[in-house]
Amino acid sequence: MMINSIIPLANWGVGTAMIIVFAVVCVVLSVLVINFVMKGKKKEEE
Repeated sequence: MMINSIIPLANWGVGTAMIIVFAVVCVVLSVLVINFVMKGKKKEEE
């Protein structure tokens, strides 16, 4: 019964949207981490 309710959710539209959202979140987190690292290095050098 669970399998029958999960299969209709796995269509290309939803999958593509989830992948795009996941990619955007990963990029934002990477940029934030890089900014924190760069700020930390600048403060240590001064």
